[in-house]
Amino acid sequence: MLLSLGHACVDVYQGAVASLVPFFVSERAYTYAAASGVVLAASLLSSVVQPLFGALTDTWAMPWLLPVSTLVCGAGVALAGVGGSYALTLAAVAVSGIGVAAYHPEAARVARRAARGSHTAMGWFSLGGNLGFATAPLMVSAVVATGGLGASPLLVVPALAGVVLCVAALRGVDVPAATAADTPAAQVPGRDDWASFLRLSGAIVCRSIVFVGLSVFISLYVRLRTGGGEVSGTAALFVLYLGGAVGTVIGGRLAARHGRIPVVQWSYALSVIAVAGVVYVPGPLVHAFVALASAGLYVPFSLHVTLGQDYLPRRVGTASGITLGLAVSIGGVAGPLIGAVADATSLQTALAPLIALPAVGWLLLRTLKEPGTPGPGRPTPTGGPTSADAGAPAATLPPLRPPGKPTR
Repeated sequence: MLLSLGHACVDVYQGAVASLVPFFVSERAYTYAAASGVVLAASLLSSVVQPLFGALTDTWAMPWLLPVSTLVCGAGVALAGVGGSYALTLAAVAVSGIGVAAYHPEAARVARRAARGSHTAMGWFSLGGNLGFATAPLMVSAVVATGGLGASPLLVVPALAGVVLCVAALRGVDVPAATAADTPAAQVPGRDDWASFLRLSGAIVCRSIVFVGLSVFISLYVRLRTGGGEVSGTAALFVLYLGGAVGTVIGGRLAARHGRIPVVQWSYALSVIAVAGVVYVPGPLVHAFVALASAGLYVPFSLHVTLGQDYLPRRVGTASGITLGLAVSIGGVAGPLIGAVADATSLQTALAPLIALPAVGWLLLRTLKEPGTPGPGRPTPTGGPTSADAGAPAATLPPLRPPGKPTR
């Protein structure tokens, strides 16, 4: 529970960057492209360095990273609204992104150890992060809407609480002094399945672009679609993040009953319909599709992590760094492109291509197998159950098929 709450205190800053975008547009008159560039600054550096932190945690246990990186996350976002310099704003959110990068691989490794390999327990850990995301729009709105961007230093408060939570959590978890350094990869049960891991990562990249694109622009877009003003936009962003928290819990429960792969596949298929509704359904009903899109995008979130770790059992830190870092935050790279299209045309035109990306992700996942399941071109594990074997029965959902393809 402490690890989950600490995770919330970190991911609130990932959500805070996107939540600040409408205020940068209104107070500093940023264009859509310039505003999305702020999100890119937080995402790009994090995307590059997080797998490096993952590789380091495969060699050494570094639990001290949890409280230190939490403080760095908060300090970066707290300084983002200070002064009017665009360059300094980019630098501040980039520092916050480094904190995010340093936190997640080690936190995922510690959480997996505390969860004893259960993907349901990992779902609770992920839930904490999603609740942090959900809280971000409310926190930013409460601080910045009343005090302006100059009040952003107050946003450091969750980080201070997170430091205390991380220190308390680490005292209750048996973290060894070293990991891979004492256990050579050749002695770790199972074999790394890079082909399946890369396909999974490709699907996560598609999900990332959709989620980041919606996160950056949904508040502004819903204001335009509903005419509800700032409250309507903030509510839409809150629904997007809060639905993710619910989706993560549902995902863990569905995976325990039906298996991870079928649940992930159906989630991507659902997301196609949901994102289309967000883009094209007018009026207040758009909030319902925002919630549906959030669930579709977040049901597989914690399952991505455990699948990645089980595809690379000898490189759990690397797998965590990529699934939680490179493949997740890389969606921020697409933000300025979406913003540039929106500046040249309209937000609806810019967001429309997001509808196709979950379908691309589904295509990458449609023939994927559970880690440890022999198949064409897949290695046979050499021993030891994966987290998928922790009481999860065989999948009972029917296999997904492309629309119009007959059943044989």
